Amino acid sequence: MKAMILAAGKGTRVRPITYTIPKPMIPILQKPVMEFLVELLRQHGFDEIMVNVSHLAYEIESYFRDGQRFGVQIAYSFEGRVVDGELVGEALGSAGGMRKIQDFSPFFDDTFVVLCGDALIDLDLTAAVNWHRQKGAIATVVMKSVPRSAVSSYGVVVTDDLGRIQAFQEKPAVAEALSTNINTGIYIFEPEVLDYIPSGQEFDIGSQLFPKLVEMGAPFYGIAMDFEWVDIGKVPDYWQAVRGVLTGEIKNVAIPGHQVMPGIYTGLNVAVNWDRVEVQGPIYIGGMTRIEDGARIIGPTMIGPSCHICSGATVDNSVIFEYSRLGAGVRLVDKLVFGRYCVDKNGATIDVQAAALDWLITDTRRALPTQSYEQQVITNVLNASEIADRNSQLLG
Repeated sequence: MKAMILAAGKGTRVRPITYTIPKPMIPILQKPVMEFLVELLRQHGFDEIMVNVSHLAYEIESYFRDGQRFGVQIAYSFEGRVVDGELVGEALGSAGGMRKIQDFSPFFDDTFVVLCGDALIDLDLTAAVNWHRQKGAIATVVMKSVPRSAVSSYGVVVTDDLGRIQAFQEKPAVAEALSTNINTGIYIFEPEVLDYIPSGQEFDIGSQLFPKLVEMGAPFYGIAMDFEWVDIGKVPDYWQAVRGVLTGEIKNVAIPGHQVMPGIYTGLNVAVNWDRVEVQGPIYIGGMTRIEDGARIIGPTMIGPSCHICSGATVDNSVIFEYSRLGAGVRLVDKLVFGRYCVDKNGATIDVQAAALDWLITDTRRALPTQSYEQQVITNVLNASEIADRNSQLLG
């Protein structure tokens, strides 16, 4: 069976992570989001997968390649052009990407599934496809019911009693919402749907194709299903997803590594004296990471591989990507550290380098940056507690 994963977007709402990592490659405890989707598709018999790529296409293609090691076949449809030897992404929109693949050579020849590449899901795809076929639908949206208080954060789908889609509401006010069923970005299509998508131009599934199907009175349905769905649409969503895995709220993602004590998981060769650090799970620490004596790690926290947490530093309810060094006495609470950026759980970003704070957070592969005279005075004069207070203020 055939499927498509939508992976061409720039992921602007997940910046700064997506400056260097395409959204489908964002890791959930060292495993890209898209890998979970590939595994789900394989489990339900979808072993021919097309992926449209654009922004940072090479990162996706070089990881998944032809899909052989994942037990599927994968091919890629690049959306963009080459300028001076460099790939320049020019995404065609979700529907436009589908049509480009079909125009190249008819690939979609039977019922197929389309998934957005930026969500963790645990869905019975087989049951959803069977329902779609029983309805004789040309298109089906897999929906999920949310509390009415949350509808304003999502695209709402309005159906009749038989499940036929009547309308869509994009992030309606709670009082104006006509339904509590939301669009999850999981679609089931028949090949005929491609006839309603123009060739060679940008075209979107949700905002353009679906309204056209409703207007035409096409057999277009929505099915509400009970399943785990974690959308990583923004940086706070990602922070919550990692937190949910560590706390066990998200069931379909296993914590990697081995458990060295209750709630404390590590990768290979972590350098730490457990008797001289304070830890409180749940915590994951990646391989080849060094935790110095006197550090304090409070969960739920993920520290990536090859990091260095210096003496007296505190990491509390935070996510730290690989190759990050936290200086002595740094206090990191409710933060995400990615390269030169420190992001709070609401998405506010500090460029550590631009703010001249890379003496607090830097790349472990680089030599420690030379401190200014003022910074040296601060380091030499202030005690660890005062440094922690200062760092807390600097990092928000």
